[in-house]
Amino acid sequence: MTESAISGPSNGPAAPPQSYPGPGGSWFDWPYLAALVRRNWWLIALLIGGALAVAVAATLLTRPVYTATATIQVNETVPSVVGEQDAETEANTWDYDRFAQTQVDILKSRALAERVANALSLSGDEGFLRGMGVDPAAMPTVPAMRQTIVHDLLQRNIAVTAPRGTRVIPIAFESGDPAVAARVINTYAEQLIEANLQRKYDSSAYARRFLSQQLGEAKDKLEMSERDLNAYARRQGLVRLGDPAQLGEGGNAAGSAGNISLTNASLAQVNQAALAARASRVVAEGRWNAISGAPLFSPAAVREDPTVAALMQRKAVLQGELAEERARRLDAHPAVQAKQAELRQIDSQLTRAANDVRRSIRSDYDAALAAERQLAGQVETLKGATLAEQDRSVQYALLAREADTNRQLYDELLQRYKQLNAGAGVATSNIAIIDRARVPAVPSAPSLMRNLALALLLGSALAALALYARNELDLSVRVPEDVESRLGLPLLGVVPLAKGAGGVETALADPQSPLSESYASLRASLLYATADGLPRTLLVTSSAPHEGKSTTARALADGFARGGKRVVLVDADIRRPSLHRAAGADNAVGLTTVLTGQAPLAEALLAGADNAPATLPAGPPSPAPGELLASPRMQQVIDSLADSFDLVVIDSPPVLGLADAPTLAVLVDGVVLVVQAGKADRGALRTALKRLRALRPILLGAVLTRFDPTAGGNAYSSYYGNESYAYRNAAG
Repeated sequence: MTESAISGPSNGPAAPPQSYPGPGGSWFDWPYLAALVRRNWWLIALLIGGALAVAVAATLLTRPVYTATATIQVNETVPSVVGEQDAETEANTWDYDRFAQTQVDILKSRALAERVANALSLSGDEGFLRGMGVDPAAMPTVPAMRQTIVHDLLQRNIAVTAPRGTRVIPIAFESGDPAVAARVINTYAEQLIEANLQRKYDSSAYARRFLSQQLGEAKDKLEMSERDLNAYARRQGLVRLGDPAQLGEGGNAAGSAGNISLTNASLAQVNQAALAARASRVVAEGRWNAISGAPLFSPAAVREDPTVAALMQRKAVLQGELAEERARRLDAHPAVQAKQAELRQIDSQLTRAANDVRRSIRSDYDAALAAERQLAGQVETLKGATLAEQDRSVQYALLAREADTNRQLYDELLQRYKQLNAGAGVATSNIAIIDRARVPAVPSAPSLMRNLALALLLGSALAALALYARNELDLSVRVPEDVESRLGLPLLGVVPLAKGAGGVETALADPQSPLSESYASLRASLLYATADGLPRTLLVTSSAPHEGKSTTARALADGFARGGKRVVLVDADIRRPSLHRAAGADNAVGLTTVLTGQAPLAEALLAGADNAPATLPAGPPSPAPGELLASPRMQQVIDSLADSFDLVVIDSPPVLGLADAPTLAVLVDGVVLVVQAGKADRGALRTALKRLRALRPILLGAVLTRFDPTAGGNAYSSYYGNESYAYRNAAG
């Protein structure tokens, strides 16, 4: 008994059925999916086999393609060959990924494709065109159009990626000719480096042109300023002994020892001589003052004079000789007189020599004093000339400073221009070729295994889509879960398909058969179908004929009767009566005769044997069965039977196209809808349910009949069938 069977009756329109992916309520209900696959294995095999066959055919018919790969290294720093050795210039250290992606975009650009095409002359290379699958004879004759086609071929067939975490970038090119592929991709790498260098050279071309123009203008200004400076100096009579640009601050001609005027140089020389003369005069004056008031022979300058010193030495010798003579002779002796005369002569010479020394010192003093006075006068004269010249040098200094500024600007521009020219000629690239492409030996495409894998994946996807569409477009109710998910009705029971000899009658006669067991389960569900238990009056109907409603009604009546209940089975299918044959009676008296008043109810009832239900046949056919069933007499018959029996089971006509079943549904305590597995149309069932619910009957649920758990790849045979648990004898 299912959970839905004990949840109570449906007293009105049920909620619209929800999308139900599978019996388990999940999109990945593996048993349901396995059953779906087994049921549609031929479709799956057809789609997957067709996809694989297409893959094999496409592989055999596809032109082989060869892929040549080279690797390049892209650095974020550029080695510098100008300046210090091993110096490096920073470039894009903060965003290498973007820089690498820029190089990838350059490799895919049309500009680089044009460089490669021009370098290899690909527009007229028939081998290249054939390798790219282009017939050279079909190429246009216009050169521009041929070049455009070649450029497009290069751009479409180059593959470049910028991997993360490495500066090595692989580049590849595809062609039908392996030699062409290797030659083109190697040229791509070379042209990338050349284009990079060319961009660097071109990037400085504007700067060089600008600096060249500025350099010419600076040169003209320098020449003009120096001419103005020289002209002014000539007019003012200014003669400079050094570089005019090095004039001191404020026009001071003495601002630099190496940059003075002639007047300044003369003043400096005369002033230096005057200072020297003053020093000489001071020395001479000191010497004179030292001997002018002293005794004749006291000053050291006198005594140190060579002549005086020699005379004094001679005097000392004579004095010694005179003393010896006096010791031996008298003063009147001629020898003594001669020595005395010689001594007097020496004294006279000493006096003259000392006086000569004093006069010499005085002469030196007078000469030094005269020289000092003369040089002092010249200094004063030159000072006046210098002051006058400084007044004239103010404008000269301004002109000299302007010329100096122009000279500095010219020198800086000239130095920068030389550096740019040197750097443009020796620039290096930060891109290097690591591995050159080799001629590939085997084609990279088509790959049979890859194509088969893709075909298998695509075929599986198509098969899954086809199964989904087939399952969604299949309007039949195949498995028990479809009752709840697609009809929105509680499942009361599942009745399997009767197999074996004898069919349904034999299976119902055997209480141990799967058919009898399923009806027993249905009866158990009905015992708890409402809050009060088993309904007193029960209507069994279906959406279309031949779905097993009469068999279900009879099986329910027989089962409840065997259980000890007083049951009556009413055949309300007046158009196609069948229960009278099962009861072994004719159909002369029945429900129609009771409703028309031709016979009382007791006379129309067929009493059943022990533990068998009573039967009310349908009776003779009526020209207006719908009106009879809708008459008040029908409600009276049902109420009368309900008073006399414990359970009234009514077998009604199908719902679609007739008003009989909806009319009877509102007269009973509960309605059971019979649905045949694999035959019932969901559209027809929903229409039937819509008609029933319009009258707001008590829909107890549905019974799935003729369910074959082993047919069509059904995965639920072990649950809904009777293989997992069967009766055995005592010996077994």
